[in-house]
Amino acid sequence: MCICINCRHINLCKTYEFIEKQHKNSKTKNKQNHFIPINTIIIVSINKQNLNIYLDWDLKECSSFVEQPGKWISLP
Repeated sequence: MCICINCRHINLCKTYEFIEKQHKNSKTKNKQNHFIPINTIIIVSINKQNLNIYLDWDLKECSSFVEQPGKWISLP
């Protein structure tokens, strides 16, 4: 699971915007995302189901993480 959902910076974060684009589920489309976090680690899992291959993108570590549980709920 991506740690971004409980981070104070989720609304402005370039890395979160990138991960959302990879999921083709961008909720940050019209925003000015200008926060660039430091020391991030993104994990990409490769899943195969029948003849389809799915990539799952998750942020596992981020030195800029500031916990604010439920912050993702306020995304427009």
